[in-house]
Amino acid sequence: MHNLDPTVVIRAARGSDGEALENLARLDSQRPLAGDVIVAEQDGALVAALAGDRLVADPFRPTAEVLELLRIRAGRAPQRRRHGARVRLPRLRAA
Repeated sequence: MHNLDPTVVIRAARGSDGEALENLARLDSQRPLAGDVIVAEQDGALVAALAGDRLVADPFRPTAEVLELLRIRAGRAPQRRRHGARVRLPRLRAA
C-alpha cells in the first residue's frame, strides 16, 4: 500500500537555508524572516517557516496542516477545538 501523506520534518533553520528561505518568502509575497526561524520540510524542500509571529509558506502546496505543526512546535498552538473536531496532521519526523 502506497502512503500518500508526505513526511514532514520540523527543525531549526540553518545557515544553509538562507537562499531557500528567501525564495519561500518571495513565493509568498513577503519579506524574508529574521531571528530564530523554524522550518517545515516536505520531500526535501522547505514549504513553510515561522519566526516570531510571522509565517511564510509555499502558496502552491497545501500547507495549512504544516503551519499548524510549526505553531505547535513553537508553543503557539491554537486554543482547544470544540469537542469532536479533529485535525488530521501529517506524519512528523524529528530532525
